[in-house]
Amino acid sequence: MTTSVAPTSTPPSAPTTGRPRTARNNRRRPSSSRRRSTPLTIVMLAVLAYFLLPLLWLLVATTKSTQDLINTFGLWFSRAPQLLTNIRQTLTHDDGIFLHWLLNTVLYSVGSALGAALLAAAAGYGFARFRFRGDNAAFNLVLGAIMVPTTALAIPTYLLFAKVELVNTPWAIVLPSLVSPFGLYLMRVYAQDAVPDSLLEAARMDGAGEARIFFRIALRLLAPGLVTVVLFTLVATWNNYFLPLIMLNDPSLYPITVGLSSWAAQAQNGGASASSDMLALVVTGSLLSIIPLVIAFLLLQRYWQSGLATGGVKQ
Repeated sequence: MTTSVAPTSTPPSAPTTGRPRTARNNRRRPSSSRRRSTPLTIVMLAVLAYFLLPLLWLLVATTKSTQDLINTFGLWFSRAPQLLTNIRQTLTHDDGIFLHWLLNTVLYSVGSALGAALLAAAAGYGFARFRFRGDNAAFNLVLGAIMVPTTALAIPTYLLFAKVELVNTPWAIVLPSLVSPFGLYLMRVYAQDAVPDSLLEAARMDGAGEARIFFRIALRLLAPGLVTVVLFTLVATWNNYFLPLIMLNDPSLYPITVGLSSWAAQAQNGGASASSDMLALVVTGSLLSIIPLVIAFLLLQRYWQSGLATGGVKQ
């Protein structure tokens, strides 16, 4: 009896989806991620040098005397560095007037930044969550105000403050800095996504008033955007020069920008030995004046980045 064995059919070959294709994909991905653009790299290095070289020069120049500032190479240290001596002379010159200018700058900048952030948050929240007659026209007016340079408004602001006798007072610096059109625009965009309508409706159903909703609920949600406006206004007021220059004539009220400018004017006069040493004090004071801004930026950088990112993407 013969038994017939059925021919074994070989299964069709499976498509090659395993290691070979994975290996090919793995070989391709590094090649695409490792692509380099030589022109773009050169441009980025040039931009990096553009921003860092002035800071490097300032760090090196702070360690030099006035004579070394003139006679030595700007991007390298002198043979006799005197950083601590320059710092001590800057802080003690003219009965410590530099520290007084620094305190004035802190008061002007912090007061302006906090006030501008609060006003921008209230106005931006109002534009984002309320509808009223002429809201679009009013907001377009704010957008137009962003394009107006602050220098163009300095003289009209001076004339206005002279009428109300606020010239040569701290209010002449703080009050104009409270208005931030860009901060209002930023907070309106941020509030549209950060404050949900359902949360506001739930608060209204619980009997909360609009003021309580804003201060107890909306402000907490707007915190990253508030930090962003605070940083922008803080830097703008800290570096403001022209407005304090025309508003203040009392040296005890000067911010650090106008104070260092007055020292630079004394250094340019020359002649006397006291004036010839002022150049080193100006350079050292310039370095000391940027340290608080760097510290503030590093401490608030996380909130600042989130404040810029949120509101740019619709959630």
